[in-house]
Amino acid sequence: MLLGLLLFGGIGLGLFALGAYTLYLDSLIRVQFDGKRWSLPARVYARPLELFPEMKFSAKQFEHELALLHYRVLPQLEGAGTYTQNGETFELLTREFTFWDGSEAARRVRVAFKDNTLVELKSLDDQETPGLLRLEPAEIAGIYPAHSEDRILVKREEIPPVLVDTLTAVEDRSFYEHFGVDLKGISRALLANLKAGRTVQGGSTLTQQLVKNFFLSNERTVTRKLNEMLMAVLVEWHYGKDEILEAYSNEVYLGQDGNRAIHGLGLASQFYFDRPLAELDLHHVALLIGLIRGPSYYDPRRYPERAKERRTLVLDVMVEQGLISMEDATIAKEQALGVAPKASGGITRYPAFLDLVRRQLREDYREEDLTSEGLKIFATLDPSVQAVAEQAIVDKLPGLEKKFRIGADKLQGATIVTNTQNGEVLALVGGRDVRLAGFNRVLDAKRPAGSLLKPAVYLTALEYPERYTLATLLDDSTPVVYTDSSGRWSPINYDKRHHGQVMLQDALAHSYNIATARLGLDLDVIQVIKTLHRLGMARELRPYPSLLLGAVDLAPLEIAQMYQTFASGGFRMPLRAIREVTTATGQPLQRYPLKVDKAIEPGPAYLITKAMQRVIQAGTAKAMSQKIPATMGIAGKTGTTDDYRDSWFAGFSGDKMTVVWLGRDDNNPTGLSGANGALPVWIEIMDNLYLEPLDLVPPPSIQEVSIDPRSGLRASRSCGGAQSLPFLEGSAPRATSSCGAELLYSNRGDVVPDGGVNQDGAESEPVGSRQPAPHQSAPSPSAPESDPISDFFKRLLK
Repeated sequence: MLLGLLLFGGIGLGLFALGAYTLYLDSLIRVQFDGKRWSLPARVYARPLELFPEMKFSAKQFEHELALLHYRVLPQLEGAGTYTQNGETFELLTREFTFWDGSEAARRVRVAFKDNTLVELKSLDDQETPGLLRLEPAEIAGIYPAHSEDRILVKREEIPPVLVDTLTAVEDRSFYEHFGVDLKGISRALLANLKAGRTVQGGSTLTQQLVKNFFLSNERTVTRKLNEMLMAVLVEWHYGKDEILEAYSNEVYLGQDGNRAIHGLGLASQFYFDRPLAELDLHHVALLIGLIRGPSYYDPRRYPERAKERRTLVLDVMVEQGLISMEDATIAKEQALGVAPKASGGITRYPAFLDLVRRQLREDYREEDLTSEGLKIFATLDPSVQAVAEQAIVDKLPGLEKKFRIGADKLQGATIVTNTQNGEVLALVGGRDVRLAGFNRVLDAKRPAGSLLKPAVYLTALEYPERYTLATLLDDSTPVVYTDSSGRWSPINYDKRHHGQVMLQDALAHSYNIATARLGLDLDVIQVIKTLHRLGMARELRPYPSLLLGAVDLAPLEIAQMYQTFASGGFRMPLRAIREVTTATGQPLQRYPLKVDKAIEPGPAYLITKAMQRVIQAGTAKAMSQKIPATMGIAGKTGTTDDYRDSWFAGFSGDKMTVVWLGRDDNNPTGLSGANGALPVWIEIMDNLYLEPLDLVPPPSIQEVSIDPRSGLRASRSCGGAQSLPFLEGSAPRATSSCGAELLYSNRGDVVPDGGVNQDGAESEPVGSRQPAPHQSAPSPSAPESDPISDFFKRLLK
């Protein structure tokens, strides 16, 4: 009796424990299935290509863009993501895509190019021809959780029927009949394994495989198997077959890409075939399902013969189950595997740009949001510009190493390209190994800026028009010696020579250190620092005199921020790598709108840009004219640091600004100046881009006056070497150079001093209507004005 009670009690206690454990498993399952089932990485997209008539774009570039989007060229269109090509004319079926501002429907269009210009954009379906066609953006990166699982979620209705039928035929033929566990399948597999003396068949259903992947380890124990079976029954109890099939399709492991684990049929289709599930052909479907049994063993890139054998087996099963005909199977077996080349790096082709994106995202999002919520990040990267920038770094550095005997693979380079109108970062290269996710020199290489800071000194001066103009003579004839408690500072010129009295614009164009230092000290270093901060320099700067010549360590990104303000006409706008952020379903979350603050008044902004154009016209960067026509109006500045350790060039056209840095990571000399190192790389980049000319429109406060460069005074049209220079109203010199004292006769025969019309035909004010420039003589206000005719004869008699 007692034994019976104990046995009954033990059974009851066991059932209670089993029931409690079942309830625990049930709650665990429901939380996972009813809540957030997967941690989804954020997706980062490049800018979408926007096509419109007369835009500057080539057929070759368009091909490159279509390749990035994994469009397939075919003899005729066969669905979304395909195109035909006849010379420079394309017909394509675009894909539907959800942007931050709505969805773009799939379209059939014709696009034609001629002479690097889009000449035709025509709708070939029943839709109206668009004025602007926006293609879906290329996915360029993902931001993954620590375990680096990646997947593209697909809904049940998005999975092609042939894929579902093949999956169940190969992995679980009784899927729609069993309740989570297939007892017949287990028995069948057990007999087969006993007969073979080893494991040759598995009895697990799709539901059991899903449970194992979701909740359990891969250990082979009876306890794990029992848990798997119990949990599979619970899953089937709560959820329908389509829900289970959808979950399985998004969870199944299908390969490894470096540190990134490929999960789900959606991502596997992209990873292996460069196309979405809906665009797979029969032989792709067979291979994809075949990989489930062993992604590593049947890896088609490493073991193509094994993959073909496995694909053949799956095709035979499809014929056996009546899913396809024998003829279709034969044709599919004859096809190549069709596997796309594997991109290097796994995570992204653009590691340096992704680095900038992540840093800017962290200002608004937690790391767990970026690695679990499936956010869509619409970035500013222009793949065409990025390709040009990468190629220039890769191609130019080996030649420079050989020419200057630097040593193979010793020279490093970095570049950033931005849009001058909105501050968007179009391209970013962090080193000569453009695919390496490592040290990002654009963001983290703090190097002496050298002469790239000089425009800030000259801008500061030009903001005091009563003291300084482009024509003001600066003293470059004697050394500058500055002594304080920290020591003695006496800079020398790059060419180790003195150049006497030079106009301010020429001192910048030729990058004279002595004239610049004297100017900066006269202004006060603190005033120059204030200018740098207005230009966008965020870091704290100490007022050492050497700062005037660039003795401050800055990253190329910081230089780019400064020159972006110059390039935008004096408006400071933060450089940005992100346009918009949405949820996984396309709901807008965060906008990154253009932020603009006026940093420079229009007059000084115009003058400093004219001075930087002089750098290219007649200064340290005049070699640019051999490749880029002067009509482009490029403005910029070279930079070279002590012992030729750093080579810089920063410059801009009407629509693009680019900064290039070259140097060595060990900080040893390279022998490269800004002119013979960074400048050729900069030219290689910009010469291969479509640029808008920098057409400067003078503000109302600007007036052109003819100047004698030897004296900095007014000059007549007959004065040899006279230059027409812009001045802020009231700042042009009043006095006239001796070479321009001859009389000019008007059409009426009146005798007038030079001042009616300058050599460029622009109007200027008569002599005597402006204040004298500093350090230049002018008539005393109390003295009678001199008579130019009398003065002329007096000099003649002498």
